[in-house]
Amino acid sequence: MKPTPKLFAELTVDLGERSYPIVIGKHLLEQAEFAHHIPGMRVAIVTNTIVAPLYLERLIHMLNAAGKQCIPIVLPDGEEEKNVDNLMHVLDVLLQNKCDRKTTLLALGGGVIGDLTGFAAATYMRGVPFVQIPTTLLAQVDSSVGGKTAINRPLGKNMVGAFYQPQSVIADTSTLMSLPARELSAGLAEVIKHGAIIDAEFFIWIENNIVQLMAREDHALAYVIKRSCEIKSEVVRLDERETGLRAILNFGHTFGHAIEAGLGYGEWLHGEAVGCGMVMAADLSVRMGYLDEVDRDRLVALIKRAGLPVIAPDLGNDRWLELMEVDKKNEGGKIKFILLKPLGQAVITQAPADLLEATLSSCVRPRHDA
Repeated sequence: MKPTPKLFAELTVDLGERSYPIVIGKHLLEQAEFAHHIPGMRVAIVTNTIVAPLYLERLIHMLNAAGKQCIPIVLPDGEEEKNVDNLMHVLDVLLQNKCDRKTTLLALGGGVIGDLTGFAAATYMRGVPFVQIPTTLLAQVDSSVGGKTAINRPLGKNMVGAFYQPQSVIADTSTLMSLPARELSAGLAEVIKHGAIIDAEFFIWIENNIVQLMAREDHALAYVIKRSCEIKSEVVRLDERETGLRAILNFGHTFGHAIEAGLGYGEWLHGEAVGCGMVMAADLSVRMGYLDEVDRDRLVALIKRAGLPVIAPDLGNDRWLELMEVDKKNEGGKIKFILLKPLGQAVITQAPADLLEATLSSCVRPRHDA
């Protein structure tokens, strides 16, 4: 007997003719009635070797029951796999199966799968329908929403990609029960980010409910997914292509992307790097006179309680600067930072070299301690 669907929310990303729904609920992968959110009769499902054994068969069963034909494409797992070789593999499978413009690409997995699949959808035949079914907390609260698609290159993360919106996002919260603890913590980094940059009351709610979130309490998770999607949807509505406001969603990412690239993709999870990057951005915010030390310490304490690292690896100051100079927000060779001014609000700015160096000295683990 199929479980009864428990639909927590259905939101809309309002982009005029390109608007799309975000459906949040339990056991959605087992409910054929939700197949109407997936257009077309042919669906190429892109997933990875971790997610496929857990959810691919039941998703194919659900889509077959709705009369759809499925083409599974299973990639290796890991941030390091978000590369041009795997992008070409996806495109080649589509060509081999003679997929046309009405074939839908469906991303079943976390942020890596979502970003890569979206980029494939944006480029195959110059654009085919694309649906996100995120299976990690990070993807459900952040990366599946907003249409950013990309692959990584050794010199920079997410520097090759396209803005390409999905037709729908289907967030089945049941998938979070199989998520490793480290992945859950990584997702909480993006949840904390949303409170820190936009909604101080939401930040306080996270502080008061972090134990329930770490314990995967259903209603706590459903609430943070819904609220995070509301926040991101509104920012995307106002600035879809990140010409201004949307850049604030990169709080912690300038430092975080440098950590990921500097250590080698996959060494730290994206959310771990962002969590540590938020600590560094908060430290810089204090040095710039934007944030008081009490709120910085609150943020650091919450990131710690979420199981995230708060001390950055020592990449060497020159390497830190080199990596942060390769960032989509930068203009004219100047590094732009998203800082808190104060907690619950964000500002996009540059930072004096001496203050940036002080932050690096304060937040980075000395080499002899590594």
